[in-house]
Amino acid sequence: MVYTAGVDVGTGAVKCAVFEIEGNKETLLARQLLRIRQRDPMELARQAFDQTLEDAGVRAEDVAYVASTGEGEALPFTTGHFYSMTTHGRGAIYLEPESRGVLDVGALHGRAIAVDERGKVLSYKMTSQCASGSGQFLENIARYLGIAQDEIGALSKEADDPERVSSICAVLAETDVINMVSRGLTAPNILKGIHLSMADRLAKLLKATGIGNETVFVSGGLALDDGLIAALIEETENQNVPVTIRTSKDAAFAGAIGAAIWGAFRHEKLAQLQQLPLAS
Repeated sequence: MVYTAGVDVGTGAVKCAVFEIEGNKETLLARQLLRIRQRDPMELARQAFDQTLEDAGVRAEDVAYVASTGEGEALPFTTGHFYSMTTHGRGAIYLEPESRGVLDVGALHGRAIAVDERGKVLSYKMTSQCASGSGQFLENIARYLGIAQDEIGALSKEADDPERVSSICAVLAETDVINMVSRGLTAPNILKGIHLSMADRLAKLLKATGIGNETVFVSGGLALDDGLIAALIEETENQNVPVTIRTSKDAAFAGAIGAAIWGAFRHEKLAQLQQLPLAS
């Protein structure tokens, strides 16, 4: 039995997960999410790591492998680093074993990832960082409308006549929203329009990766936005992308979870190499 940890440093939040690994059994002991909000991500990563260990009842010296992902490559207390697509793919398999596709919708971008049953990345497509289909854009609009983030999904589902945001550029899209407000559009219709616009781009990414007739797991900070999930289901049907959309209450931790599990795999392989006899 070994303990491993994954630390995912994103653009909007730092996530950490601690696992107990025994053979093929992977048990999530604790997880922690800290929003960055203009604070030092490196310091927050250490705080998240320490707090998660405390919650798990595990000492730092007992952790066999600490894996970083996202923007966490420079963390001084980690053992190794994994690319975020790799960790989100593996985290999706842990949270939804039937997943063969991942939609990672984060603060600055969205990406579609095709994976196999082990979580290995087969192909991917992603939006540009200036695109309006991101968590940061949606957060900015909610702030402008005077709406709390946890209200966005429920309000979006109340829409009766949504109007889509036409621009891909986030700056121009915000101008579109300001014009909608001046024309008297309701907040639910504005939010549903944004969700549909985001879902339209994400569905196109799924189509471009060739994912079809599979379960797609939504990860990242927007995975718990019910309005976005509803729009994704609607748009994949409209665009004839035959997928089943799934998510989880722990979807924001997919990267950290995947990092911890891949860390256990790497730890085992390194241990096996050390046991090999030296070449004569």
